Amino acid sequence: MTTELVSVRYLVDDVEAAVDFYTTKLGFTVRSSAVPAFADVVRGNLRLLLSGPASSAGRPMPDGSKPGPDGWNRIHFVVDDIDAEVTRLREARVRFRSDVITGPGGRQIVVDDPAGNSVEVFQPAGR
Repeated sequence: MTTELVSVRYLVDDVEAAVDFYTTKLGFTVRSSAVPAFADVVRGNLRLLLSGPASSAGRPMPDGSKPGPDGWNRIHFVVDDIDAEVTRLREARVRFRSDVITGPGGRQIVVDDPAGNSVEVFQPAGR
């Protein structure tokens, strides 16, 4: 098993709000912080880079388009009990993008971080 971190970058509107969301709602810990421009948080082998508008990742492209949050790409968390997780997240006033959806592989729900980036909570079939 590797202990190497896998890094994913999310563009966010407010780095401080994103850090609060990922640490208090989803169990990440802060690895480094340069608020308000940037922070990175870690959970297991996942390093999540939270880049605000003042970060280098938030600068306009040569054609003038500006990177921003949202979209449907998302990080994916596997849980043993999605119903308990949904209850916990609702009590924490997390925004839900969907209801729980059941498919052949299991059950999932999509929540939004404070900037509108998607996070999928997934319970595999048979758990």
